[in-house]
Amino acid sequence: MQRSSDLPRDLALLLLLSTLWGASYTLIRIGVETIPPLTLIAARTLIAGLLLAAIIRGRGLAWPRERRIWQRFLIQAGLNSVVPFTLIAWAERTIEAGLATILNATSPIFTFLLTALVTRHEPVTLRKLIGVAAGLAGTSLIVGVEALHGLGQQLWAQLAIVAATICYAGAAILGKSFKGLDPMLPAAGSLLSGAAVLIPVALVVDHPWALAPSLRSVLALTALATVSTAAAMVIYFRLVQTLGSIGATAQSYLRVPIGVAIAVAGLGEHLAPTAWIGLGCIIIGVLAMTMPVRKAVTKDREAS
Repeated sequence: MQRSSDLPRDLALLLLLSTLWGASYTLIRIGVETIPPLTLIAARTLIAGLLLAAIIRGRGLAWPRERRIWQRFLIQAGLNSVVPFTLIAWAERTIEAGLATILNATSPIFTFLLTALVTRHEPVTLRKLIGVAAGLAGTSLIVGVEALHGLGQQLWAQLAIVAATICYAGAAILGKSFKGLDPMLPAAGSLLSGAAVLIPVALVVDHPWALAPSLRSVLALTALATVSTAAAMVIYFRLVQTLGSIGATAQSYLRVPIGVAIAVAGLGEHLAPTAWIGLGCIIIGVLAMTMPVRKAVTKDREAS
């Protein structure tokens, strides 16, 4: 049982985590101004992975030696960093950070859909179905209204964000296979595996030695890798142990209004009224699927 004296600190850390991950979309938007997406994400995964590896060494943890585990790290890297990070970075060259934040908030919705349709280890309740419907309606409002203006680059960029979100959902399901490991190990292992894939591709495609990134983009990349990736993961894994998995998932909807607010305040972005309506639907959907059922808990206590 968690001590009440620790709860305020953990809630503050939860808010901090939501802010760090919410800010990542604005940092990506600034980074891709002068750094190509592949190079940006390769550097992000490498720096964050090395920082987490240093923490692992400081904690005295042993890296797994089984080949099958590292193969799963590689698959996890594809779903959790290589593909989604690159898609988001590419998309944010043409769409606003606030819009990317909203679309990426559908991750819990796709996680539930994949779980219900593929793994089927969770009951399909009416509340969760309502949550899925609300979330998909919100996504349709955001993407669909833009599509009415024609099939252009904006639509493809938005669909790229949605595809990245589906990858995150798959990563969340696959991540359950690492139960026997300290959570820091798959986090660092997947980031380093992702860097091993991305760096050669970035060297061939972008020729990063010939780039001249602005100081603004370099600072954004540094903050993205160290704060919004490495530090955020450390905070997340601490909260999983103290608040539990349900409490820690609150960041999935807390980061949406925070991320949008950062984009609006920091970049001067403006969202269409339909996007705000879509945001509201997505938040309702995520809340419906992630909030615990208190009535059932109360009845169980009364019965005992």
